[in-house]
Amino acid sequence: MRAPSNSRAFAFAAFAYITTAAGASLKDVCTVEFAKSKLPASDFIQGITLDPSSVTTNVVYNASSADGTFFPATTFSYCNLTFAYSHNGRQGDQVLVQYWLPDPAKFENRYLSTGGGGYAINSGVRSLPGGVIYGAVAGATDGGFGSFSTQADAAMLLANGTLDYETLYMFGYQAHWELSKIGKQFTRNFFNMGEKTKLYSYYQGCSEGGREGWSQIQRYGDEWDGAAIGAPAFRWSFQQTQHLYSNIVTKTLGYYPPPCEMQKIVNETISACDALDGLKDGVISRSDLCELHFDLSSVIGKPYSCAATAASGGSGKRKRQMSSAATPAQKGTVTKEAVEVAKEVIRGLRDSQGRQVYFSYQTGSTFSDVTTQYNSTTGKWELEVDGLGAEHIALLVDKNGTDLSNLDGVTYDTLKNWMISGMQEFGSTLQTNWPDLTPFHQAGGKVIHFHGEADYSIPTASSVRYWESVRSIMYPSLSYKDGADALKDWYQLYLVPGAGHCSTNTLMPNGPFPQTNLQVLINWVEKGVKPVTLNATVLQGEYEGENRQICAWPLRPVWKKNKMECEYDQTSIDTWHYNLNGVPLPVY
Repeated sequence: MRAPSNSRAFAFAAFAYITTAAGASLKDVCTVEFAKSKLPASDFIQGITLDPSSVTTNVVYNASSADGTFFPATTFSYCNLTFAYSHNGRQGDQVLVQYWLPDPAKFENRYLSTGGGGYAINSGVRSLPGGVIYGAVAGATDGGFGSFSTQADAAMLLANGTLDYETLYMFGYQAHWELSKIGKQFTRNFFNMGEKTKLYSYYQGCSEGGREGWSQIQRYGDEWDGAAIGAPAFRWSFQQTQHLYSNIVTKTLGYYPPPCEMQKIVNETISACDALDGLKDGVISRSDLCELHFDLSSVIGKPYSCAATAASGGSGKRKRQMSSAATPAQKGTVTKEAVEVAKEVIRGLRDSQGRQVYFSYQTGSTFSDVTTQYNSTTGKWELEVDGLGAEHIALLVDKNGTDLSNLDGVTYDTLKNWMISGMQEFGSTLQTNWPDLTPFHQAGGKVIHFHGEADYSIPTASSVRYWESVRSIMYPSLSYKDGADALKDWYQLYLVPGAGHCSTNTLMPNGPFPQTNLQVLINWVEKGVKPVTLNATVLQGEYEGENRQICAWPLRPVWKKNKMECEYDQTSIDTWHYNLNGVPLPVY
């Protein structure tokens, strides 16, 4: 065998140095050949084959992110890596994964998986910086749907009446398990971590990304050290059908309010309930007190006025979330019919026998699901079917891919039946509400679960319901307070005052938002610093930059002498608890 030339010998030596030296630079390691050499073994996961020929890498220096919602604005450098893998025996199968790797000098023995929203299994590049800035490898998956920009709904229906169940499983939970299993082993290989060196694994996501996070904790508890989860879209059939509930309220009551009229009701609610927590700052921090003490009927007769608006762009099945039609100038006074719509929406879905089936949004949330559209021919406001709710029925209930053009014949009982049928069919995939988290708890896992109190897309009570379900299932012999204290040792729920859906709220700009959740979680997991309250910052409005603390459920905030306290108020807590006696099985 001929000895290698001097140049080849130098190359081999340099590669060996990069493979073992802790002082390697980002440029040194962010190469296709180096990444290939660090891929997990081909039989690492039974039934999966990694494709080394698909590896791509590029170094990004001094990237900046001003997200400001889930992590502070920052500048950072990273290695952008993608590759593909396939499931053995599936013809044409390919799943893409993307990992952002920090500079070796800034790696902190951490891995982070990130999630998506709506039918998207990833959030593009919006979430990945939140891992790199904390010294973590951050991962995202395309779920095998065709590309990172292809959503699950585009791949889930094979033909009318036939779901692609492999896509359903991937979207439900499987893709994220594979992302983390591959990502964690690749992280170990890439940074030459010894077998006994601890790699901390985290998850961060909101909305659908929150549901994806719970899908992992509930099934693979010992795979995770911690998760920061916001407004999860679990109980999928209930959650998605619930978007149509407000439409059926307007149909049933026979009144289609102008958007400006409903906005006036919200504005008056904020004004009336602002100070109920003891601090007048333009934020409803206690929607429970608002429900107990504010009569929506007091808004009847209040004048409203809104200027005309132009149409905004967008298209597709989720039209309402992506665009808006032009609206004329609106002027009038709040009617009793509009107030009745508001009251019914807040009360939540009940069947024809008056039994509670599900819950709705908190008092003070915008009535985004009360969608109406202006008919310029008749000069009247008419029903506009909610896009997310309609797509759920078309895709996963009717399985024909045709959106509901109207809701003719649909009643409260119809919505109930859709919810329960989905509960039966998708209980093991999309519902994601398994309440026994014993494996995760026994493995030492920690969860920070947060939800905007003025969420207009996923009811805040949904998160309360799940937290309470975990408490009752895991601590059945303890009193309510003792069970709550035991659960808070490892799983904490925070209701964010005034916040909307996974974001701040322009109607309550002085509300705080917890943008450092991952740092708080890291301190809890790695240093044992258990949060008592959740750190938050006012990100807009006249108090921008001010630090606030958020109370851990079931404690609620109250201001006394300009100082916030976290109080236990049973009457307020009771407003969050629903007897869902319209459903024949427990709804966790």
